[in-house]
Amino acid sequence: MTTYYSEDHEWITVEGDTATLGITKHAADQLGEVVFIEQQDSGEEFEKGGEIGVIESVKAASEIYAPLDGEITEVNEDLADNPSALNEDPEGAAWIYKIKLSDSSQLEDLMDLDGYKALIG
Repeated sequence: MTTYYSEDHEWITVEGDTATLGITKHAADQLGEVVFIEQQDSGEEFEKGGEIGVIESVKAASEIYAPLDGEITEVNEDLADNPSALNEDPEGAAWIYKIKLSDSSQLEDLMDLDGYKALIG
């Protein structure tokens, strides 16, 4: 399983043509205490760069942008009742979506962990 990172502080793990998407620990730390997440529904299709959700914290609201084209196949429903899970385990149990990739070549535009660490300094 390979993990990719976006400049918008999302992580993606890919297995076959399915990817799991969430926010990075760095993003969660920057947001502070998360109090609400607005998620799209399973079956929604989106294009790279499109807004696919909003995370609200005590500090600010932050959009979630699609790092690639795809279709949401599963939504992590647990986050609606427990949005603070995004602070507790952002790169694990608090994944946001499972998506079916439309164009796996778009993964080439994302970073590996070393590239992401360089981005956040």
